[in-house]
Amino acid sequence: MIRSTLLATAAALAIAATPALANNVFVSNERGNTVTVLDSTTWEVIAEFPAGNRPRGITIAPDGSELYVCASDDNLVRVFDPNTFEELHTLPSGPDPELFVLHPSGNPLYIANEDDNMVTVVDVKTRQVLAEIPVGIEPEGMAISPDARTVINTSETTNMAHFIDAESYEITHNVLVDQRPRYAEFTSDGTKLYVSAEIGGTVSVIDMTANEPPITRKITFEVPGIQPEWLQPVGVKVTADGSRVFVALGPSNRVAVIDGETDEVIKYLLVGQRVWQLGFTPDEKFLITTNGNSNDVSIIDVEREEVIKSVQVGQQPWGVVVAPD
Repeated sequence: MIRSTLLATAAALAIAATPALANNVFVSNERGNTVTVLDSTTWEVIAEFPAGNRPRGITIAPDGSELYVCASDDNLVRVFDPNTFEELHTLPSGPDPELFVLHPSGNPLYIANEDDNMVTVVDVKTRQVLAEIPVGIEPEGMAISPDARTVINTSETTNMAHFIDAESYEITHNVLVDQRPRYAEFTSDGTKLYVSAEIGGTVSVIDMTANEPPITRKITFEVPGIQPEWLQPVGVKVTADGSRVFVALGPSNRVAVIDGETDEVIKYLLVGQRVWQLGFTPDEKFLITTNGNSNDVSIIDVEREEVIKSVQVGQQPWGVVVAPD
């Protein structure tokens, strides 16, 4: 705690003397109950601050003004100033919020509450609940389409991707995927949706141009010397041009690199232990992975498709987000 306070104080003093720093990396530490802050130019840890009990999902406002953290064991969302690291206020959620997604405008926030089978919609300005949407059992993954018309939730036990109308909050489609879906990610043009299935060991590719969105492909994974049950797809990120898809493969300690046109696996990158979530820097030059069992993050050079560095962070890093320009 002393180390955390000193780091946070030093960072706050530096920020007071200079303009607000863009592109800082924020990593939620699930077991450490903190958020670690890295400078994305030097990859040095510049702060670590308390973030509630069991922080997991983490995101930031499009204008960089507020940092949102799912404090899962506190049953709420904590909101921080991303420059001073001070807690500003909290937002309501259901029990055990795990992941969330912001509307592209920055409001509202759509929260998956793992323990009550609901997605809670919250106005981040008024801090009021706008809707509670019943979904499948153990909701986790959240995504919103680039046109902001469709919100996706994945339910781990129901094994479905639920398609929710962003205005009416009605479910329009339920798509059965493989076992224990964890994450959903749209391409930037909104034509494809990728849904990872941790226990099923696949990533479903869903065609978003059809009236009834079909699964057009299931991406599978195979690494020599790695047991198939260790290849557990969780976090997914797609480059803005759609040329590459990166998939975190859990306890295999690998990130798969996929050709975004053919949806074929190109290569596997060795990262830290139990890789969980992924986050791009705004220029997409780097991809950061959170590695829960080795308590570090790996830095991937996106163009070279190579791991260039690992950095120790807090206990059991889970989520990651990078401040916008």
